[in-house]
Amino acid sequence: MNLEVLHVPDCPNLAPMLERLAEVTDLPVDTRLIDNDADAAHFGMAGSPTLLVDGIDPFTAPGTCECGVSCRLYRDETGRIVPAPSAEQLRDALAAAGRPKEPGEVLSAWRTRAQPLDPVETTVHQAILHAFAASGQPPAAGDLDPATAGSGRTTREVLQALHDADAIRLALDGQIALAYPFSATPTRHRVRIDDQIDVYAMCAIDALGIGAMVGRDTRIESVDVTTGQPITVTTTAGNSRWKPEGAVVFIGATAGGGPSADCCCDYLNFFIDPAAAEAWTTGHPDVPGQILNPPEAEKLGARLFGHLLT
Repeated sequence: MNLEVLHVPDCPNLAPMLERLAEVTDLPVDTRLIDNDADAAHFGMAGSPTLLVDGIDPFTAPGTCECGVSCRLYRDETGRIVPAPSAEQLRDALAAAGRPKEPGEVLSAWRTRAQPLDPVETTVHQAILHAFAASGQPPAAGDLDPATAGSGRTTREVLQALHDADAIRLALDGQIALAYPFSATPTRHRVRIDDQIDVYAMCAIDALGIGAMVGRDTRIESVDVTTGQPITVTTTAGNSRWKPEGAVVFIGATAGGGPSADCCCDYLNFFIDPAAAEAWTTGHPDVPGQILNPPEAEKLGARLFGHLLT
């Protein structure tokens, strides 16, 4: 379990939060200084201080973070306004976080924080995704100028904001290198859309999410990273067929944090069966994660990407 407290400079309520956490757990608690709204939205700080348990704020309903650098107050068990949750409330939150989670819950919360909230950024983001789905490649920056016209921001500024939020990644030359779930360069996960367009996905879950996002039939061609054996997932009219039938997906991430492309995409892969996935995880103890069966993996892909173009 990873504990992190986000706070603004000189936050008077940081000390009470850390003191009460020390009362209820001997786990290490990291702190992260947040001094602007962009970082608050990116990391999920709903006012200072905000506790994240495995990247999730236990005191805010999922998807409802009113992120910002303002001061945050809480209510204790009696309804009184307090500078930090009580020791009992923190104890309950940590106990709840330790219970088994829905597959991919942490990953879902992580990617949700990367979704743009600004209308112009959302429009540009969707235009990029549409271009990938139509051609397998990202648009040139100039093709996005109509979406930013009149906004008071240049296309480059909007692309940089999407990059900073980890909705897309820019190459060193400023070109779009990827927009989750798509990659501009070949990966081990190739997806054919409607038997017409070939695209590449960043990971196995991204590949499974493409069909849900575009609402079209897909055929995923990938490989087991331990054996090189081919794995295919063919989805027609919403019904999927996995080959081999026992194939599974492993989802995991390194502990360092950072963009999804750097710390988790390479570890979300198909395996021919649970035994192969377990053997890989045994050999990579530094990459904690979960093994998902086909329905769980498909549900997670749809959950992460199915709504991005709506």
